[in-house]
Amino acid sequence: MTKRRDLLKAFSSLPFVNGFVGGSILSKSVETASMSFRRDYFKELGVRTFINAAGTYTSMSGCLMNPEVMDAINYASNQYANLDDLQDAVGERIAELLGCEYATITAGAFSAITLGVAGVMTGKDAEKASRLPNDTTGMKYEVILQKTHHIGYAHAIRNAGAKLVIVETSEEMEAAINENTAMMWFLNYANPDGHVQYEEFIKIGKKHGIPTMNDCAADVPPVDNLWKYTDMGFDLVCFSGGKGIRGPQSAGLLLGRRDLIEAARVSAPPRGDTVGRGMKVNKEEILGMYVALESYVNRDHQKDWELWDYQVDHIIDTISGIEGVTCEKHVPEIANHVPSLRVHIDEDVLGETKIREKLRLGHPSIQTVGDDQSVGITTWMMNKGEERIVARRIKEILTT
Repeated sequence: MTKRRDLLKAFSSLPFVNGFVGGSILSKSVETASMSFRRDYFKELGVRTFINAAGTYTSMSGCLMNPEVMDAINYASNQYANLDDLQDAVGERIAELLGCEYATITAGAFSAITLGVAGVMTGKDAEKASRLPNDTTGMKYEVILQKTHHIGYAHAIRNAGAKLVIVETSEEMEAAINENTAMMWFLNYANPDGHVQYEEFIKIGKKHGIPTMNDCAADVPPVDNLWKYTDMGFDLVCFSGGKGIRGPQSAGLLLGRRDLIEAARVSAPPRGDTVGRGMKVNKEEILGMYVALESYVNRDHQKDWELWDYQVDHIIDTISGIEGVTCEKHVPEIANHVPSLRVHIDEDVLGETKIREKLRLGHPSIQTVGDDQSVGITTWMMNKGEERIVARRIKEILTT
């Protein structure tokens, strides 16, 4: 504060030029002073930042948003808008962009699942929506899913008051359908592991008039997944906003049938007395998510892929000559479908390296996945050039 006062005091001794103290000198000095006094909030709070060599994990704050997304968020923060009007307009635009019937912005993919299930259960009946999750009288309330698709995120289904019905085969699936069946739920990245895969799952749903939902939370890239599954016939599809799309981490997408999405919004903010009241997305997240999606669809995806491929190759080239180190380049089949690297550590050769701990605690801090014998690395959430820092640090740790 003293430095700022001294700076302003010095300005007072400068000559007036065309009504300005020191003319352009003052404006430049003020701009420089403003930049030099920019607050480092994380440092103030004692929160350590890191290079993200792990991926789009919620615990690691997902992704970094692109400048155009921040421009949209800042734009929205300076004006008021009716949330329903904004959701209506954005939903129409996203539907045009992705070729689906309708869309809405949610508070992440988990929220999209809960709201979608609630909409299927209640329709557009606000009285029914007010009774969820505890009272499902007069509603269909069972949701069928495969055993291999039953993960922690299925809790989003139960949040709406639905009962999970777990099956394995198509015969069990059809036998489980009854007058209480509200929906059939599918976990996209588990498709290769299930007995009932895409086409058969959708066919069973349509045969019995049961809406189907596909949870594709982390499943872009590739970009065409954004319309692939609605085109395939799923009635509802959910995506996270703060992963590959690089939107706000607190936002997501619910895509698909207009009637079901309009019903889902009966349980969504700004309405109260609903299961979704706490799942708020304000005008900043709505507009930011829309711009992130628009930007993502129109990106040069081949150029992105080539960059990630080059970055992984650079790390491999830097460390592959170290005795006891084996590099395995791979691309996950569905979720986080990007060039990735597993670094295998032979502790018989190198001893106990504690490499992930040393990467995390070093300067700069680097977050990875895996264990000390197999370190998992992706580069798609890094800033350009950070792959060189990561490669150098791994080499330092393993050779010193």
